[in-house]
Amino acid sequence: MKYLRQFFIIMLISLLGETLKWLIPLPIPASIYGLVLMLLALCTGVITVDKVEEASTFLIEIMPVMFIPASVGLLDSWGVLKDIILPIGAIIVITTIIVMGFTGKITQGIIRMEKRKKNE
Repeated sequence: MKYLRQFFIIMLISLLGETLKWLIPLPIPASIYGLVLMLLALCTGVITVDKVEEASTFLIEIMPVMFIPASVGLLDSWGVLKDIILPIGAIIVITTIIVMGFTGKITQGIIRMEKRKKNE
């Protein structure tokens, strides 16, 4: 029953994200609205981590399986993609490096802030 309750909370937040997407005419995916709502709920204490921890861990563990249909779809579209594979590959590599760099810098900043708080 605990897992059903946790999945229900996550699905409710997702539904609220879908509702916001429908109400707000911005080009932002509903999943982003849902993630922001979940972050706000966790940060404000409306939802505690233990109320969604096991279900979210399960969803993260099965996430690679969710990419299989998309991969098969790409293989099915090889005829269209083969002419533009180099530009797409370059974009993927460049953006991955940029994201890794920003993530590293942000993580270093957070670690430094935590060390300063401990030293005070």
